[in-house]
Amino acid sequence: MADSAILDAAVSGAGLTTAFQPITVLADGAVVGFEALTRWPELGDPDPETVFAHAAATCRLGALDRMCITAALDVALHRELPQGTLLTLNCEPLGDHLDVAGNRLLARAHEHLRLMFELTERSLLKHPRALLRKVAGLRAEGFGIALDDVGAHRDSLALLDVICPDIVKLDVHLVQSHPSDDQARILAAVLAHTERTGAVLLAEGIESDEHLEQALSLGATLGQGFKFGRPGPLTVPVPAGWSPPMKHPVQPTGDSPFDLIADKVPVRTAHKATLIPFSRQIEAQALQAPDPPMVMASLQLAQHFTGPTSARYSELARTSALVAVFGWGLPSDLGSGVRGVDLAPGDPLCGQWIVLILGPHHCAALIGREQDSSGSVPEPERRFDLAITYDRVLVTVIARSLLDRIP
Repeated sequence: MADSAILDAAVSGAGLTTAFQPITVLADGAVVGFEALTRWPELGDPDPETVFAHAAATCRLGALDRMCITAALDVALHRELPQGTLLTLNCEPLGDHLDVAGNRLLARAHEHLRLMFELTERSLLKHPRALLRKVAGLRAEGFGIALDDVGAHRDSLALLDVICPDIVKLDVHLVQSHPSDDQARILAAVLAHTERTGAVLLAEGIESDEHLEQALSLGATLGQGFKFGRPGPLTVPVPAGWSPPMKHPVQPTGDSPFDLIADKVPVRTAHKATLIPFSRQIEAQALQAPDPPMVMASLQLAQHFTGPTSARYSELARTSALVAVFGWGLPSDLGSGVRGVDLAPGDPLCGQWIVLILGPHHCAALIGREQDSSGSVPEPERRFDLAITYDRVLVTVIARSLLDRIP
């Protein structure tokens, strides 16, 4: 463990250098680009995870992120990599937005290279709104997005459809061993996602012919690892041409989840007493899911988060990547890992009842809009326009709308 003086120096940029590891086409080993990796050899090579954790703890994560990206781009441009070379850059989900218009170095690199920003797995769901806006900003600038270490953390699996990356990077443990039953389940979810979206599968940690064979059997087309080259100074072979898949447009989050899907699924009228058992059934699916999904619920008002509801959602929070409850007047901490989101009085969610699960294997959403939200209707007579969907695209659209409300 590096001492605090070394970590402070590393976070400040002292001794910061960039190592580059080749990215290859697995079918023939042709180099198509490089991943830029930050190192501190002059400081004894402290562990990057430890350095970034120290940066976060000392409120300097954004500054360190910018220094690492700038250093990598500077080297790549000075070494005159061929036009269109793929360059992947690790990027903190909560870091500042990367603005081409305000950054000449980034603008030059964007024009000359094929830039792909890798979202690291650190705290992907800690601040969902910031994550979504970072992804939207990168997309708007025309950058590609990769999701790193998929399969190692439940956050990355739960967010596959929300982020919809261009490249899915398989965790090294999935490549360097024959899959266990649990790993096979993870891989099945990843393969289903890549089939739906056309995302490219990249295998990390390929060090031997056996690892290469395993990566190919899993459906990976790109790879990295010591078999193809260790991280080091940037060499400039002429890379093989490579183009990312066609980007799938990310649906807008919108203000009203109900309005986002009301014209796409059947809508019926139901009493609140009908909504309750359907809500419980979706919650039960989340509990039974082999890889627990994100669970989000809009209960309109804080008073609807009753003791029994708290107990159910506390149970869900023990295994789920995220459990969040929305309602006017809710505190931010509902206990037992359940996140509360206090709605502004004018938020359309104040008039909507939603229970949603989204994960690698299961997705479902119940969404009801109260016909009379004045509060004057007796409880037994409350009626909702009700829609239920198991369509992954529609569930993802609703999930983005909810996640965008979580600070």
